[in-house]
Amino acid sequence: MQFDLLIFDWDGTLADSAGEIVSSMQIAIRDLNLPPRADQQIAELIGLGLADGMQRLYPDIETPVLMKMLMQHRRANPTAIYIAPLFDGAADALHALHTGGYRLAVATGKPRAGLDGALDVHHHIRPLFETSRCADETADKPHPRMLEEILRETGVAAERALMIGDTEYDVAMARALGVPALGVSCGVHAPERLQRAGAAAVLPHVGHLPDWLNGLMR
Repeated sequence: MQFDLLIFDWDGTLADSAGEIVSSMQIAIRDLNLPPRADQQIAELIGLGLADGMQRLYPDIETPVLMKMLMQHRRANPTAIYIAPLFDGAADALHALHTGGYRLAVATGKPRAGLDGALDVHHHIRPLFETSRCADETADKPHPRMLEEILRETGVAAERALMIGDTEYDVAMARALGVPALGVSCGVHAPERLQRAGAAAVLPHVGHLPDWLNGLMR
């Protein structure tokens, strides 16, 4: 298949952030005296919006109450900010794809402030991306609204776009609109899980994407 628009998830797909996300949440759980949760339980929710993830993690606590607690904790700990590095080969792949004529976008569960900081301040790759959507300005994954908005803004048909992500939420979001999806195994969900969700293929990481698009690997 030929694609015009490549839409990337951020955490676990372009950025090696899963470990820090889990660690930060464990600190908040401890500080807020919430019932303990295993690292894997938290990692399973990476890729969802924060409110949806917290509702799944603590279904017995009212989500607005829990979100207020978490926001207060964040404001009280402003130095606990971590910018995840990009996976090896990710920046080179993005530059190669952009130079090769592909249009690039981001669809992420990160808040807008976090994504803007990563794109503009820490990795300086904003010019590579035509547009982006974050969970705090649209519907959370796996709802397809953020993809709908990206497709509408760019004018690209669903079958001419490709979603690249590390979770079944990315794949489900894409499949709901008829957008092909590609998985990467460097994030939080196993290749078999991505394939069961409907990923056309699973690559080790985004660095392999140019070769896959050129038919040099399966």
